[in-house]
Amino acid sequence: MKIKVAAAGVAAGVLALGLAACGGDADGADDGKTVSIVGFAVPEAANKAIAEEFTKTDAGDGVKFKTSYGPSGDQSRAVADGLDADYVHFSVATDVDRLVEADLVDPAWNQGENKGIVSTSVVVLGVREGNPLDIQGWDDLVKPGVGIVTANPASSGAARWNALAAWGHITENGGSDEEATEFVDKLFANVVSLANSGRDATTSFLQGNGDVLLAYENEAILAAQNGEGFDYVIPETTLLIENPGAVLKDASPVAQDWLDFVLSEEGQRQFALTGFRPVNTAEPGAVDWAAVGLEPGDIEGAPDPEDPFPAVPNLLTLEGNFGGGDWSGVADKLFGTGEDGDPLGIVTEAIAKSGKASS
Repeated sequence: MKIKVAAAGVAAGVLALGLAACGGDADGADDGKTVSIVGFAVPEAANKAIAEEFTKTDAGDGVKFKTSYGPSGDQSRAVADGLDADYVHFSVATDVDRLVEADLVDPAWNQGENKGIVSTSVVVLGVREGNPLDIQGWDDLVKPGVGIVTANPASSGAARWNALAAWGHITENGGSDEEATEFVDKLFANVVSLANSGRDATTSFLQGNGDVLLAYENEAILAAQNGEGFDYVIPETTLLIENPGAVLKDASPVAQDWLDFVLSEEGQRQFALTGFRPVNTAEPGAVDWAAVGLEPGDIEGAPDPEDPFPAVPNLLTLEGNFGGGDWSGVADKLFGTGEDGDPLGIVTEAIAKSGKASS
């Protein structure tokens, strides 16, 4: 499935461990009306749009936001080490689980109807305009001479989704673990830019690095909304990305109102308008347009105005294909490291064998 994004671009800056105001400045942080958001880099634009709408409600009247965005794993570790947060929005559930272990988030954070998930997307393959290498799917990425840009799974949750999608392309289509390991080794041997975060990877690709970008679908759509960009291909087999959100135990009282709004029709509408697939649907990856008060043509930057979030022939999910929704079935197997940081997982070993470092 080849998709063309007409003139796209992405906000290059990532605000890591800094402050930015959404819907007001960050003064009065102790008045119970400020929400400190710590998140991974990719949903910054969506959260800003949601915050603007939230402040128009009774619950959000007078609420201000203090925000910090960066690589998901780094952000999670920063909160565990003391970075102030009322609400976290991470790429993978294991980054919230770290805060459960630190006694900062209730263990029941993922027991609701949405299982803690606040935003979803799918893994896509960004390509240069006109797709000069004729990239059609995963197998084309391991051909000689194909330069890949992706984020580093050591710091980025986005990178973990990318790598799991590549792994699943083999294992969920009849291949063995040995064949999947060989495929992952070849893929990371072709990596030319291993960035800190999903947003940094997009920026690297837009700066001219590589031939293919492993990315979220919403990154490509947001890029189109910002004025510069790339075509992309949705592989026949790809992975549903499910991003968790959680309120901390000692959060500002209004933080739960914020989370409720994020999951509301309006909150999910703002996610859709910035390229994410809404979560309020029984069919993974599908869109109930009426439930978010939108029509397909409302999604600016989508390559096909009539079908901005096309169905995927073989859409894999963490729960349905990889042993559960909490990453327990694959986290150590693919991304494990020893106490001294030595690679133990299949993906971390593939990166070590490739000789690639963060760039």
